Amino acid sequence: MTDGCFILKDFALQCGKVLPEAKLVYQTYGELAGDRRNVILYPTSYGAQHSDVDWLIRPDGILDPTRWFIIIPNMFGNGLSSSPSNSADCGLAEQRFWFTQVDNVRAQSQLLRKVFGIEQLALVYGWSMGAQQAYHWGVMFGDRVERIAALCGTARTTDHNRIFLESLRLALTADPAWNGTGFDGMPDRGFRTFSRIYASWAASQAFYRTGLYYQLGYESLDDYLVRGWEAAYRQRDPHNLIAMLDTWLRCDVGNNLSGQMDYAQALRSISAKTLVMPSATDLYFTPEDCAAEAALIPNATYCPIPSIWGHRAGNPYQNPVDETFIRQTVWELLGV
Repeated sequence: MTDGCFILKDFALQCGKVLPEAKLVYQTYGELAGDRRNVILYPTSYGAQHSDVDWLIRPDGILDPTRWFIIIPNMFGNGLSSSPSNSADCGLAEQRFWFTQVDNVRAQSQLLRKVFGIEQLALVYGWSMGAQQAYHWGVMFGDRVERIAALCGTARTTDHNRIFLESLRLALTADPAWNGTGFDGMPDRGFRTFSRIYASWAASQAFYRTGLYYQLGYESLDDYLVRGWEAAYRQRDPHNLIAMLDTWLRCDVGNNLSGQMDYAQALRSISAKTLVMPSATDLYFTPEDCAAEAALIPNATYCPIPSIWGHRAGNPYQNPVDETFIRQTVWELLGV
């Protein structure tokens, strides 16, 4: 396992801003084959850094480093790669500045070529915002991607999903610490509201009805909300959380810089063998929305996870049943 930081000089973002030095932090697992054809790209999800999502990389795990060379690139805005918290060039004060998934994928493409000499990807595996990046890879660099596994994510942010995201953004910026362009201190009230909105959407009604949080070691619903949600997001800089929300809000593979394609045309252009895997109970990347996208992708298989864990079924680090289902399905996609 190795880590690294790739610097992109004068990196032009899709919004028009140029970063003098964009930073892309990454982690690798396993060994790169001599022909460089055993590569899996695993982009990060909302609020996550590579150490939060690499639990599934292990021998006989969902992604097996004894078979594959796996790269996790940290998404812009997540606090490791270029973000408001670590770069004066990424501040929220500039109202017309934001990162997009196009920016993430263009930077990842340069990383693969310039650092590793990698042209082909055996798989782009992504959950949630990672799935958004996987779809962008399939549209922007379709000739370089053999397979896509898109778990609990869509290629375009739906109107219903947008309401969820805007409620999270408003929860943070309604805090008294918000000064209009940033935070003067810790938004305590905002974090409390933010975490409860997130918890109500990320798990299904059945998850709460059956009290699954008790099985995870929590003493009560409030204990689960405070220790399982609020404490986790308090570890993140609120400026970064907003930056990633703005990326998510603007997700649309039809706006991808690779030609004049609308959303449906972009999906139809994906040539990779694609696994579309929503959770059967996801409330914001709904199975219906994912099925509609799968129907537009020529070589797609639609395979929902039969789970009551909601959106979090796609990242089942506490859930061995869903992990087994995902592993078996992904291994079949990989021909293992």
